[in-house]
Amino acid sequence: MVPPRPQPLEKRIARRIARKKANVFLRRDFEDLGGYDQVGRALRCLTAKGRLVKIGYGLYARTAISPISGRTVVAKPLPSLALEALERLDVQAMPSTFAQANSAGASAQVPTGRVIAVRSRISRKIGYDGKYVSFERLSRSRAS
Repeated sequence: MVPPRPQPLEKRIARRIARKKANVFLRRDFEDLGGYDQVGRALRCLTAKGRLVKIGYGLYARTAISPISGRTVVAKPLPSLALEALERLDVQAMPSTFAQANSAGASAQVPTGRVIAVRSRISRKIGYDGKYVSFERLSRSRAS
């Protein structure tokens, strides 16, 4: 009996993405499937086919077909993806001063959610299609 041929790396990565409930994937999620360069090529192919969107260095987001336009769009809004990505990167995120002022009634402006407060330093850009999340660094005294 001939052993079954292994499936291409791109198919194995696509199958793993389909099984996961997460919307954000890190490159290191697939390091057990192949080498660094191989995984990178497979992720680029999946991105070109519209199965993923690159939202940052080593960060990819799940996509869906828009019922309105029929185009491929990210499955969740950018602030949700950014919060999930920060959680996966072990960066503690909290509401920004804009969101805190709005919830306290001190401001009538509704925050967009594209400003996220963090306690630790982060230099990674998270976004896609020219839209990026900005980070507000909270000091220890204001973070409480």
